[in-house]
Amino acid sequence: MVSGFADATYIDAVPVYVKELIAGASAGAFAKTVVAPLERSKILFQTRTQGFHYLGVYQSLQKLLKNEGIAGFYKGNGASVFRIVPYAALHFMTYEQYRSWILDNYSALGTGSIVDLLAGSAAGGTAVLCTYPLDLARTKLAYQVVDARGATHSGTRQFHTHPAYSGIRNVMQRVYKEAGVRGLYRGIGPTLIGILPYAGLKFYVYEELKRRVPEEYHSSILLRLSCGALAGLFGQTFTYPLDVVRRQMQVEHLQISTQGGTRYKSTWDGLATIARNQGWRQLFAGLSINYIKIVPSVAIGFTAYDTVKTWLHVPPRQKSKAISTGKAS
Repeated sequence: MVSGFADATYIDAVPVYVKELIAGASAGAFAKTVVAPLERSKILFQTRTQGFHYLGVYQSLQKLLKNEGIAGFYKGNGASVFRIVPYAALHFMTYEQYRSWILDNYSALGTGSIVDLLAGSAAGGTAVLCTYPLDLARTKLAYQVVDARGATHSGTRQFHTHPAYSGIRNVMQRVYKEAGVRGLYRGIGPTLIGILPYAGLKFYVYEELKRRVPEEYHSSILLRLSCGALAGLFGQTFTYPLDVVRRQMQVEHLQISTQGGTRYKSTWDGLATIARNQGWRQLFAGLSINYIKIVPSVAIGFTAYDTVKTWLHVPPRQKSKAISTGKAS
């Protein structure tokens, strides 16, 4: 009992923003790992990787399992988790900070969902700018498909070439050497254009749905999962074409050398070129996979974040500077 009291005292001594960072990092890593196989399959579909662009979810996973084994489901997940930990930590923490700042300085906006929309958008942009090179590395690693077991064709055993990149560090070093800092942020345009409305809508819908449910149900895990799933589905549908452009821009130099792909001059050029050359449906390639992925990912992320905040004794969300001062005293 004394030990439990000491632990509680220690936890309470930790600054709130640090607790929010920990909660966000934990939620992001857990959710990302759960949906890693679907994320790999989605990237291969988005980037029109040979042999995968026409497959469904189940067939794609089957082919990955056959060619690369279980490890193939998680190729690029190390980079993904390595990125998502700081990304989710910053995303959730800065959302709380931006929200408090807006409430304290722009009271005319009220305390409702508009504040969540603005704070979520600003937080999403901040997190992306700080962690984008890691997302680039994740995509490049996931884009590579290698038959680790070799393949037999007409009685002759054939082996695929080694992957272009050996790991996160190798990707970062080679991209920086080839194109400098600019290369590490290739595709940042569509990412920011997409994340601002997506992140804002995600927080907006999640908080708005929770507001419409009686207070006594707010601690329900099922409620949080349901609100998170709907928030992810709604936000992703409106911004998905930008995600497709981003993925193709991230791997376009590989596509140019192997498949004769096209270099996009800008986000809008990418959208127009894909629609013209690959068909408008390609702008939504992998969306069905993303729906399957986004439901558990966003739902688990929000639920884990709220749960870890409770474990860490993070106080209820403040509505204004006056309330904050009152609680502190």
